[in-house]
Amino acid sequence: MTATPDTLIVLSGGMDSVTMLYEFKDSISMAVSFDYGSNHNGREIPFARLHCERLHIRHVVIPLGFMKHCFRSSLLQGADAVPEGRYDDQNMRSTVVPFRNGIMLSIAAGLAESNGLKRVMMANHAGDHAIYPDCRPDFVESMDAAISRGTYDGIRLVTPYTHLTKADIARRGAALGVDYALTWSCYKGGQVHCGCCGTCCERREALREAGIDDPTVYASETSGTAAADHQS
Repeated sequence: MTATPDTLIVLSGGMDSVTMLYEFKDSISMAVSFDYGSNHNGREIPFARLHCERLHIRHVVIPLGFMKHCFRSSLLQGADAVPEGRYDDQNMRSTVVPFRNGIMLSIAAGLAESNGLKRVMMANHAGDHAIYPDCRPDFVESMDAAISRGTYDGIRLVTPYTHLTKADIARRGAALGVDYALTWSCYKGGQVHCGCCGTCCERREALREAGIDDPTVYASETSGTAAADHQS
């Protein structure tokens, strides 16, 4: 007998949440994406929608435009504001959107309770911990307690990737047949991945470490190829 799906997933359209969507698809009833005005929302959310359509999972998009207008983050200020370099470098702190996950999880909890669901799922992972306070284990534990105590049904926050690396997640996705060409990571939000920002570097490294051929088109590589062709 198959259990009734009872989980809502926060789905960005990136590698981690899309992998989680496929890994736990049998327990997921609903997915929510948040359009908070970031540089890359317009690139991510269509992928979130695509995967939900393929899996026949209800998908909703909730606009949070006030964050772009009221919060300070390079993710909300245009592509040129996004720093380049490794994900754990100090300059990556500018990409923090203050309390983003706290806000989104609060809404997700209300959405879950309104739809009779018992769990909210989020795809934070160990690589996030250095930069993002609202991805760390102590935040997750506290948010789980707050959601459980603040809902009549005692909804729980479930974060099975908290202690996994992005390469660990990529390996899981590869085993599930996830097509990472149909995910988005780049914080600059151009037509293709820039290849230089922290999330692009992290994406490359994770796929390389996991032994997966990287299907991503990076502007840094295509421009280099074009320059080489021009010189020849």
